[in-house]
Amino acid sequence: MTRHAAIVATSSYVPEIEVTNDDLRERFKDTAPDFVDKMEANSGIRTRWYAPDDWAASDLAARAAQQAVERAGIRPEDLDLIVLGTDTPDYITPATSVVLQDKLGARNAGTFDIGCACASFPTGITTAAGIMANNPWIENVLVVGVYMMHKLADPKDPMIFFYGDGAGAAVLQPSDAPGVLQGAFLADGSYASYWGIFSGGTADPATEEKVRAGQTRVRLANRYPPEINTRGWPKLMRELAQRNDFSFDDVDQAVFTQVRKPTITEVGAELGIPETKLHTVMEKWGYTGSACIGMALHDAVEAGKIRPGHLVTLVGSGVGYNQAAVAVRFTDALRT
Repeated sequence: MTRHAAIVATSSYVPEIEVTNDDLRERFKDTAPDFVDKMEANSGIRTRWYAPDDWAASDLAARAAQQAVERAGIRPEDLDLIVLGTDTPDYITPATSVVLQDKLGARNAGTFDIGCACASFPTGITTAAGIMANNPWIENVLVVGVYMMHKLADPKDPMIFFYGDGAGAAVLQPSDAPGVLQGAFLADGSYASYWGIFSGGTADPATEEKVRAGQTRVRLANRYPPEINTRGWPKLMRELAQRNDFSFDDVDQAVFTQVRKPTITEVGAELGIPETKLHTVMEKWGYTGSACIGMALHDAVEAGKIRPGHLVTLVGSGVGYNQAAVAVRFTDALRT
């Protein structure tokens, strides 16, 4: 008998320090006077939120994780596994999931990190469900996506426009009925040099000179072709539909990486999915990277757009270039 996994609880955390587009217009009025206006029109982002300077990504993750655990009706010590997705870790090593485990008090949980940028959350959901299918002793899995890229960016770089801090989480439990369905994955490593933090790892270890030169900060080295998502997302969605035997009319919500609203609208139009089924949060929270899919998912649950019985697709893409997708059928076990 197949052992299924279902999402029983979701959560998100948004910190309290707001940085509006007007704040950034003032910051870049001399160096990039038109940049914010262009990016606002291009993306739909109007504001973003920062955590305090002395916080790390694990502090954001811990707050979303605690909410998800409480909503699931369990305690942190009931968790068997923590899967954390991020490309803004506390450290290169150890894993941020280990730090989260300690802060959360999940003393019985194993942990590991997933590092495929904004594809991390759907990858984490798919991975957690697969592990649960083959390990009958696992009852409670926490999946967290967290993002804190503004802290790794040069505050003088206009690209900081996009970065908002945040975390999204979900708790998975065994289910008699299929909950987390099959996934789909794409990647193209030829884009690996386009956007990233290129100094500080084994390919280019950090030195004092490189730190002073800002080479350990995130930077956009080359612009991605605009079709990278308008081609990749429909391909992933069609693979999900084929593998899980559904039509796009059956989809109740399609959640995509929250970086550019017009791209989401364009993909939805191509697939015949109306905007009412394309929930977005970048307008109010900015681009929250590895966290954005989990955050948008929870926001849709809170808004009543996702309920038991609904079919939801999660499609993420990010630097690398990584893309991942998973289809989820929400069961009666969902706590709202």
